[in-house]
Amino acid sequence: MSKTKKLEFRPNDFVVYPAHGVGKIVSIEEQEVAGMTLEMFVISFEKDKMTLRVPTARATEIGMRSLASPDLIEKALTTLKGKARVKRAMWSRRAQEYEQKINSGDILAIAEVVRDLHRSDDQREQSYSERQLYEAALDRLTREVAAVDGLDPAGAQQKVDDVLMARAA
Repeated sequence: MSKTKKLEFRPNDFVVYPAHGVGKIVSIEEQEVAGMTLEMFVISFEKDKMTLRVPTARATEIGMRSLASPDLIEKALTTLKGKARVKRAMWSRRAQEYEQKINSGDILAIAEVVRDLHRSDDQREQSYSERQLYEAALDRLTREVAAVDGLDPAGAQQKVDDVLMARAA
């Protein structure tokens, strides 16, 4: 069973780790932990200057996945064009839901958060916590768009901004 999981990801592949976003597998190494030898993916998150080690046997169970397909990216960008759905629940409850969506690693859920929290210039100001969640979701979305479309971060940011601005117009 673990043989099929090992073949799923290779060094130099970009992957999405739910809690951290897009990273690149640098290598696969063996490490001794509590007397057991485990095979680990070594994933580098360049922007966060962070390296993460994930046991190969648990990678898919944890939620690590390959980058979204170009079709899925288009679907996510289409989601951004939709009308924001803001529930009337208390902010703490909504913030919790947004946080869960961002950390799910699901590109469509992240796009929904960006859509729901985006403010155009003529709308009211965002609170600090709203802004933090929006920036986190936007960052995850643009990093995946950049990796899938082969763009630099600024190019991906521009692509997402264009979609958001077109919606506001």
